[in-house]
Amino acid sequence: MKYVVVPVTPFVQNCSLVWCPETMKGAVVDPGGDVERILKVVADKKVTLEKILLTHGHIDHAGGAADLAESQKLPIEGPHIEDKFWIDAMEQQAMMFGVRTARTFAPNRWLDAGDTVSFGNVTLEVRHCPGHAPGHVIFFHPESRIALVGDVLFAGSIGRTDFPKGDYETLIRSIREELWPLGDDVTFISGHGPISTFGEERRTNPFVADRAQRVF
Repeated sequence: MKYVVVPVTPFVQNCSLVWCPETMKGAVVDPGGDVERILKVVADKKVTLEKILLTHGHIDHAGGAADLAESQKLPIEGPHIEDKFWIDAMEQQAMMFGVRTARTFAPNRWLDAGDTVSFGNVTLEVRHCPGHAPGHVIFFHPESRIALVGDVLFAGSIGRTDFPKGDYETLIRSIREELWPLGDDVTFISGHGPISTFGEERRTNPFVADRAQRVF
């Protein structure tokens, strides 16, 4: 699997274009906005889009999903149905943050733990990782050892848990039970900031490093 990160909107959210190098078919993960910028990268890479994938329903990750789906006639897959209330409130999120273009939408497919999503010859595993948002999912490609983790984990930090239905202990449990077993060698693309590896975070992240482990 190939990928390129496209930072979008004033939130500087890491939208990702991922694709199959054999077929050049791909998906956009978390189009938070700036749809024209995203489509320019798609055209530059000569990728044919097959779908939109969402890790969760916060506006900085899903605010451009409706426009991108409508303009390119793409299905939306994800997040978990527990984030439906966030997507239903997309216009309210837009008003709160002064975003004009975000619109609500209905995903074509809600995702759950154990599901898979695919484009071209690439298949991604889905894991449900609540805590930052109740319906947060992550996508993992075993062959390339790449995970797209949204706002679950960052280089040196973790996702916020002060939003509605967020929970700190649940988030820590998601990281340790759903992410760490994938392997220290896994490279992850987070929703904001630089790329890192699970191994690096287990060594150095003050919130979830092995030396800081707590039992919940």
